[in-house]
Order: sequence, then C-alpha cells, then structure tokens
Amino acid sequence: MHWIKRILKVLAVIGLACVFFLLLLFRSDIAPEEIEQKYATPQSHFIEVDGINVHVRIMGEGDPVFLLHGSFSSLYTWDVWQQELSPYFLTISLDFPGHGLTGPDELKRYSLTDYSQLVLQLSEKLNLDHFHLAGNSMGGAVAMQIASTRPDKVISLNLIDAAGAPQNLNSFNAKDSNQDKAWIFKLAESPVFSSILLKCTPKFLFSMNMRQVYSDDQKITDETVNRYYELMLRKGNRKATLDRLGAPRESRIDFDRLTMPTLIMWGKEDSWIPVDRAYALEKLIPDAKLVVFDHAGHVPMEEIPTESVAKYLSFLGVEVRKDYFHAPQMITYAD
Repeated sequence: MHWIKRILKVLAVIGLACVFFLLLLFRSDIAPEEIEQKYATPQSHFIEVDGINVHVRIMGEGDPVFLLHGSFSSLYTWDVWQQELSPYFLTISLDFPGHGLTGPDELKRYSLTDYSQLVLQLSEKLNLDHFHLAGNSMGGAVAMQIASTRPDKVISLNLIDAAGAPQNLNSFNAKDSNQDKAWIFKLAESPVFSSILLKCTPKFLFSMNMRQVYSDDQKITDETVNRYYELMLRKGNRKATLDRLGAPRESRIDFDRLTMPTLIMWGKEDSWIPVDRAYALEKLIPDAKLVVFDHAGHVPMEEIPTESVAKYLSFLGVEVRKDYFHAPQMITYAD
C-alpha cells in the first residue's frame, strides 16, 4: 500500500505541474477593436461579403491583382509585394475568414471552394471584371480553384509554393495536398492538443513554425513573430482555425482550364510543400513558367520579397528601372 501512495503522490505532483504550466500558457482573446487599432492601415477597408466583414487592403491603380495568403497567415505577408506592385497595378490583398482582422465566419465557411467564392464575390463588389491572381500555399490552391471555375475572369495566375499539386498527376483532390504533413497541422488537428490550443497558445510555437517556413531563420524578426501570434489571438480566430482544419476539404481543380499565362514560383528549401510539387504543377498547367529560388523556403514573398516580386513584375510585363532617368516600360496581359 505504501508504494501505491507514493505513485499517487507523484501523479498528483505531475498533474499540478501540468495545470500550472497550462495556466502560464493561458492567453485570452484580443478584442477586434484592440487588434484593429494596432494592425489596420490607412489602406484598410472592411467590406461586407455575403455576411462576412472582410478586411481588405487596396493600393495602387491599373489592372487589378488579387494577393491571396496561406494558412495561418494574413494579408500582411504581402507587405513588400503590395508596395512594389502598386505603382503599376491595383493591388487587393485580403484576410480570409478565420485569419487576420477578418475574424471568424459564423457559418464556418472555410473550405477552398468557400474562399474562392468569396474572392469572386469581392471582385463583383469592387466592379472588377478581370484580374490577375497571385496565391501562396493555401492561397495558391484558392487561386487555382478560382481560375478553374472562372477562367474567363483571370488574366494571369501566379502560384507561390502553392498547395494543390496532386501526387496523382491525372486528377486533383484536396486530400492529396502535402501540406497536411507539416507538424503544426497535425498538432492543431489532434483533439487533445486542439482543445488546449484553444486557450493555451504559446508564442514559441509560432517561432518554431516560422523557422520551418523560412530557409534563413536570421531573417525572422520579433515583429513578424508577434504579428502572426497576435493575429491568431484575435477573438474567434483560434476556434475558426480548428474548425477549418477539421472540416472536409472539398475542392477539385480542372487543370485543363488553366490556360491563362501562369507563373509558378517556389522556394527550393520549402519543407512544407517540397519543390517536386512545383515540377508537378509545371507538367499539369499548359505553358506554365517555373522559377525556383535556391535560398528560400515556403514564403518567398516574405523571405526574399525584392527578388521574388521582381520576377513577378517581369512576368506581368513590367521592366523594373535600373536607373531613375528613364520611366519604366510596361505591357499587360489585359486586352
């Protein structure tokens, strides 16, 4: 009986230690008003789309370019790109429902199909009949879904370390996406850990995640980690993330319909979606151009923004000035 009491005492101590540890990790939600005051910009707009108040940042003028972010991210991933593109194009970035300042959708519409429909509806709200699409990771899969559904609207397609390249080259199913193998996805999908993460969200997980998606962790700043972390704490975003990851991933892409000019960009060091998926997409999409960055990971537009946006500008027909005595030359795919 004595050894049983000792075991029970040890278990009690371990249990109390776990409770204490979780209390230390407890983080309450950040109110929408508070997070908006910190992260909204002068170019921020909140546009109602099918009952969702979508955070949109609009900059520049010209042919429109939609910039679509990846899972766990926000429109801020496009900060440098939007600044560099806006002298030549009307740039529209947005926070998908469950992300950034948009927050959760009461109806839990978080599938690739839902997101693609939201972008199409937003384009109608903005009176945009035709537009370019650029998407990273999950945003790349959304871009392909839009282009597959409404190829008549899409001027060109830019896929950056995009989810959606199937293992089976003859067809696409969202379940084929390799992104599910990233540890952060498995952790969030675990019933035990997900219930804990709903209230106890340690910042070090975000630092670990950033080191996974960047090739050079020296480029990761405290400001970037804090932004990812605090936007996840926006009221409702943690629950929305768990709902999104636990929902069926219904999406089918007809690659034969992706006949618009397409640029595929990939970080060679991507540990989430390996570069072999870039070559798979290149085979699937007719006449697609492929650029692989040797020293970049999953988010080249963040890690090497100047180099990556220069490639995109070139693809869109913009000759970046080598000096400031001559105006930039520009052509466009728009008719």
